[in-house]
Amino acid sequence: MTETEQSITIVKNGPYIVRGSVPLSVQSIGVNNEGEAVKWIEDKQYPRQAVYSLCRCGRSQKHPFCDGSHAKSGFNGTETAERLPILELSKRYDGPDMYLTDAKCFCALARFCDPHGGVWNQVKMSDDPEIRAVFLQEVWDCPAGRLVAWDKQTGQPVEPHFEPSIVLIEDPKMKCSGPIWVRGGIPVIGADGFPYEIRNRVTLCRCGASSNKPFCDAKHLPIRFKTT
Repeated sequence: MTETEQSITIVKNGPYIVRGSVPLSVQSIGVNNEGEAVKWIEDKQYPRQAVYSLCRCGRSQKHPFCDGSHAKSGFNGTETAERLPILELSKRYDGPDMYLTDAKCFCALARFCDPHGGVWNQVKMSDDPEIRAVFLQEVWDCPAGRLVAWDKQTGQPVEPHFEPSIVLIEDPKMKCSGPIWVRGGIPVIGADGFPYEIRNRVTLCRCGASSNKPFCDAKHLPIRFKTT
């Protein structure tokens, strides 16, 4: 693989190596007056780099980039996630003209799925155009891709379009830093060379505490992980 091909390679007990000049930015979870997650807020764009290393252990003093702290701390970055297609890990929720698949093991607790009764209830009324629009937006705002909406007529997923990019999630409401949001189908390669399923939306752990490495399992919340 050349440096111009976009990819994320996991280093054994080390960082994520990002190749291919992938855009890197920071976005925060925006909430309404009730404290519900309702929008993404663009915070910062980093200068383009052909290749860069993102911290995976959570201990870097140069966040989001690796500074070698994983080696000093003895970080165990063993990849423990199931290496199965997401549909094999998902539960299906049926509606009249759409259905929802939910792979709970990938939840990053961004909470966009909760307002307006929750996506699990909205899908049951997805033949209502207004409810369908709300349902789709809430599903699309799930950064982990835990939730996927499907058109029953075509049998195809209904996904937002993302250019290949990486977003560092911040969660001001919960006073912590969230995972690495990988968008647009960038390949993620395990430390042993295993190619993970390519997905439009994926969240990778950057606090070092996930029990589902390399993916986020929302451990950043209970440990109140903060990069600044």
